[in-house]
Amino acid sequence: MKKISVISMLSVLVMPAFAEETKVADTVKQEVVAPVVEETAPVSENIDFKEPVFEAKKSNPKIKFPHGLQIGAGVSATSGLNGFIGYNNKNFDSFWAKRFGVRLDFGTYSPIKSKMNDKINDVVEDIKKGGVKVGDIKIENFTLDGHHFGALVDFYPFGDTWLLGGWRLSGGYFTGKLNLSADIKSINKTVYEFELDGQTYTYDTGDAKGKAKINWKYSGPYLGTGFDLGLFWGIKVYMDAGVVFTDKTAKADLNIPLDGLKIGGAAVKGDATLENELKNRIKAETKEVQKDLDDIKYYPMVKLGFMYRF
Repeated sequence: MKKISVISMLSVLVMPAFAEETKVADTVKQEVVAPVVEETAPVSENIDFKEPVFEAKKSNPKIKFPHGLQIGAGVSATSGLNGFIGYNNKNFDSFWAKRFGVRLDFGTYSPIKSKMNDKINDVVEDIKKGGVKVGDIKIENFTLDGHHFGALVDFYPFGDTWLLGGWRLSGGYFTGKLNLSADIKSINKTVYEFELDGQTYTYDTGDAKGKAKINWKYSGPYLGTGFDLGLFWGIKVYMDAGVVFTDKTAKADLNIPLDGLKIGGAAVKGDATLENELKNRIKAETKEVQKDLDDIKYYPMVKLGFMYRF
């Protein structure tokens, strides 16, 4: 019988086990040594990294100062030369902002007073040659003077709508004055006499004459309407019509010089009784006129001219 050594037997027993162990070890080694690597895109050295840009809300590029600034100049029957400076921007994004405007308005007769008064007197002379006659008194040399100043808020209901967008409603406050005066003389140029409240007065001097006045200092809230109609290059025609509501009415006055004034041959000047009687007659003569003036609680304004909006 063939002998089998102990070593050979151990080899037979150990080698299969060792081979199996080596096989498992190689499998584990492969799993550990060869991990799965995901492919990634190559990083370029020339990539330009930019900071994020946040866009602001876009606004109307036409809205800038002095766009919306407006100036105007025109004429008015009740305030002479008229002008204003204000602001109204129809390019605002806001529904309300584009519909509101403000103005400072002013007017005066001073620059055109002499020419205007000449025209008034020409009209009076045409109505009745020799002036306006009241009984034995002739009224002539009319003079008109005055000025006003006001602050206005304009509201354009239709905003920037074509054509209708030029119509506005206006409110504000005005203060001013109006003075109207005229000379009074006797029709009989040789005697220079006149009748006052039923009493005849005479002058023993040459060209003696009295003066009738109406003075009106007014102030109060204004309410009106108007429009501005575009022509070209920002030039527009404007019109305003409204009234100033005031409790300050016009005052009538009749000034009669006392020098050389006589009644029934007696000099009025220096005689307290005759002077007081003259004052009472003047008061009675102007009472009816003053009563009519006191009923007028508003001062009308109508203006027409050109304006420019920047």
